Amino acid sequence: MTYVFLDIHPVLPGHTLVIPKKPVEFVWDLDDTNYQALMATTKKVAQRLRAVTGLPYVHMRVVGTDVPHAHVHLMPFTKSTELHQAPNAAEPDHESLAALAKKLMF
Repeated sequence: MTYVFLDIHPVLPGHTLVIPKKPVEFVWDLDDTNYQALMATTKKVAQRLRAVTGLPYVHMRVVGTDVPHAHVHLMPFTKSTELHQAPNAAEPDHESLAALAKKLMF
């Protein structure tokens, strides 16, 4: 009921997106089953991010404004000031993203 993938323009290393398979603009428009699946996946992935990265915190941001498909951003971090950075606009480092994705696999 959900998809999970790394953001190709991450704010921080490990920046991950969790999205429902059902395309809705706002998470609040999901039926209860899909909403619960989205949040359960978000929790599982956040715990995995924290374990793999060794960072103490994972920030969760629910977004649906930049694209009309509800999604949850997860960003592992150490200090809250790190969350105020702009996304990395450079060409994605696909090899690094693939290596991190492999480490994060369940």
